[in-house]
Amino acid sequence: MTVSLRNKQKKETIDAGRLRRSLKRLLKELQRENDEVNVILVDDEQIQSINREYLDRDRPTNVISFAMTEGVGGALHPEILGDIVISAETAARDAAIGDLALMEEMEFLLIHGLLHLIGYNHEKCSQKEVERMKKKERELFFMLRQCQLD
Repeated sequence: MTVSLRNKQKKETIDAGRLRRSLKRLLKELQRENDEVNVILVDDEQIQSINREYLDRDRPTNVISFAMTEGVGGALHPEILGDIVISAETAARDAAIGDLALMEEMEFLLIHGLLHLIGYNHEKCSQKEVERMKKKERELFFMLRQCQLD
C-alpha cells in the first residue's frame, strides 16, 4: 500500500499523520491494500485553478478526484488508483456549517474522493447509484469514527 500526502496549503492546520492512517484504514476496509493513492491538500485558490482547468468550473470546491484507472491506458497499472485533491479552506467552512471538527470533514472528503477513484459516482447517474455512494460514505465514516474511539 502506497499512500502519499502533500500539504500545499498554509491556511488550515491539518493532522497529516491522522489523514494517512485514515486512508490506510479505508484502503484496507475496501480490500485495496495493494493500491496507490496520492492526496494533495490545497487552498481555495489552488483548487479553483484545478477545477477551472480540468472540469471547466471556475469556482473552488471541496474535493476533486483524478482516477488513473479510467480512460486510455487505465488498465496498465490498476494498482495506481489516482489523486485526491482537497481544499482545506473549503473543508474548514463546510465543517463549521455542518458542526463538525475540521479533521472529521477532511476524513469525509477523503472517503468521498477515494470512492470516486474506485468507481462510485453521484453525478449524472441514477438515484440508485447516488444512494449507493451515500450509504458507503456513511459506513466508512462511522468505521473511522469507531477506530478513533478505540
